[in-house]
Amino acid sequence: MVNEALSSWIEKATCRTADQLHLFAEGAAQNRAMSLCVGCPVRTECLAHALDNRIEYGVWGGTTERQRRAILRRRPCVISWRQLLEAARAHHDRGAYSDDDEPALRSTAN
Repeated sequence: MVNEALSSWIEKATCRTADQLHLFAEGAAQNRAMSLCVGCPVRTECLAHALDNRIEYGVWGGTTERQRRAILRRRPCVISWRQLLEAARAHHDRGAYSDDDEPALRSTAN
């Protein structure tokens, strides 16, 4: 199941046809590699994979290894980045609040 989930998002990645050496660049070349991630439909899945697996090298999910280390330091208690990022995306997709939140928002607006 894990391999199926991994391969399903990898097949949709913008970088799947890119020269993989560009994704493991250093310095300013990392900015060019990260530009591939800007419109990628699976950027969240890619970042979660890199964080969950503590991948140290390369550009993953639009982040450098330095940026990922900083994320991991700021949130050391996260057990599953995939679950956390999927929940955040679902929250964002439904407009930052659910229908259950709406009555509470109305009652405080008066």
